[in-house]
Amino acid sequence: MFDTFWMNVKFGINHVLDINAYDHVLFLIVLTVPYLFKDWKRVFLLVTMFTLGHTVSLLLAVYGAINIKASIIEFLIPITILIIAIFNVFTAGKGAQKEKVGILFFSTLFFGLVHGLGFAREFKMYVGKASSKLIPLLEFALGIEIAQIIVVFIVLLLGYIFQTIFRFSKRDWVMVISAVVVGLVIPMLINNYPF
Repeated sequence: MFDTFWMNVKFGINHVLDINAYDHVLFLIVLTVPYLFKDWKRVFLLVTMFTLGHTVSLLLAVYGAINIKASIIEFLIPITILIIAIFNVFTAGKGAQKEKVGILFFSTLFFGLVHGLGFAREFKMYVGKASSKLIPLLEFALGIEIAQIIVVFIVLLLGYIFQTIFRFSKRDWVMVISAVVVGLVIPMLINNYPF
């Protein structure tokens, strides 16, 4: 029983931390970079909204309620990262992340839905013909949440180090990291252009 539970949780952790599929990590970086440790509740809620969206789309896909061409999803995933990164660049140092809570939370939920669809085919193969797909999905979601908290902690820690020890301004930190992510995402968009 515990072995199966841990296998599903580990599958979720590995899904996020997979070095070959770093889109998930890039999304978490641009989502987290505008914040500090004191904003941890807001960041945790944002990350949980993303997990919720991811889980809902997997649930819909596993039970055959939704089916979107993989090529379109593979193109939309880097767009979600690009949108948040560009938002960061234009709002760096303006405190906009605090004002637009509703928009940010709903867009993060929606982007979670998109990212979940990107993994639907692999997850369907993983659960196969299992009688209950809901329990493995929830355990997988727990693994995703654990891995995301690890990534978020690292981003917040690096932000703290660069802004206190190396005296980066918050604005410069957000701008530089978001710009680096934009640079990494553009080739993903070109390579996944479906039209």
